[in-house]
Amino acid sequence: MSRIDWQKSSFSGDDSNCVEIRTGAGLIELRESDDGDVVLRTTTAAFTGLLGAIKAGELDCGA
Repeated sequence: MSRIDWQKSSFSGDDSNCVEIRTGAGLIELRESDDGDVVLRTTTAAFTGLLGAIKAGELDCGA
């Protein structure tokens, strides 16, 4: 996988406790900034589906 630097959300501000993301070769990698050795890897399609479900409120409690 071609590596791109980790990026954090602009919503994180200067807080060092945030989720970071990087992409490459059709994969998405996620990690928490204060535990960088633990990395979650998934496909772009699966991540896009997750974001769509979150935005649609499908994962809200009681949905």
